Amino acid sequence: MFLYNILLALLWAMMTGGISLINLLVGFFVGYLILGSIHGTSGTSSYFTKVPQTIRFTLYFILELLISSVRVAYDVVTPTYYMKPGIIAIPMDAKTDIEITMLANLITLTPGTLSLDVSFDRKTLYIHSMFVSDPEKVRRETKDMERRLLAVMR
Repeated sequence: MFLYNILLALLWAMMTGGISLINLLVGFFVGYLILGSIHGTSGTSSYFTKVPQTIRFTLYFILELLISSVRVAYDVVTPTYYMKPGIIAIPMDAKTDIEITMLANLITLTPGTLSLDVSFDRKTLYIHSMFVSDPEKVRRETKDMERRLLAVMR
C-alpha cells in the first residue's frame, strides 16, 4: 500500500505540474484518501493504522527534540549549571535488532542523552543523561518513547 501511495503522490505532482515537497505531501494525502476509500471494500490492511501512528510519533519526537534542545541550550548559556549527569539502566521491551537500534539512535539524537550500551541478554539499555535529578522520571520518559516507537514498528 505504501508503494501505491508513493506512486499516487508522484502522479499527483506530475499532473499538477510541480514536484515540490508541499505538492508531494498533498499528493501523498490525496493518495492516502483514495487508497482508504478503496480499502473499505477490499479487506484489511495495517497500513491505514500505521500512517497516523507514524505521523503522531514523528510529531512527538520533534516536540521532544525541541524541549531537550532548549533545556541543553539554557544550561549552556546560563552561568549556573543545572545538569546532574548520570548513567541509567533502562529495561527494554524491544526485542529485534532493528527495534533496539532505532530506540538507541532516537535516544542519541535527543540532545542531552546518549545511548551507551546494550546488555548481553539484550534486555537492558544503558544511557547517559545530562539531567538525572530523578532517575525514575528519565526511565518513564524513555519507556514512553520506546512504547510509541514499538507501536509504529510492530
